[in-house]
Amino acid sequence: MGHGGQPLWRRSSMCGNENECLEVAVREDRVFARDSKQPRCAPLSFTARAWTEFLGAVVRAESYGP
Repeated sequence: MGHGGQPLWRRSSMCGNENECLEVAVREDRVFARDSKQPRCAPLSFTARAWTEFLGAVVRAESYGP
């Protein structure tokens, strides 16, 4: 959690251009995601379980390659 109870937003170390990244914040049992180009827009909100399942699907898809 960041200052004043606000979410602490993080970016992937793989992020090339600082303004074209997905940012995530974890708060209690929720994961929030937002576009770094539009940080004032409302973020998407996921349950921790849904986020974990999403990440697993991404990893499985990457293992198949292009």
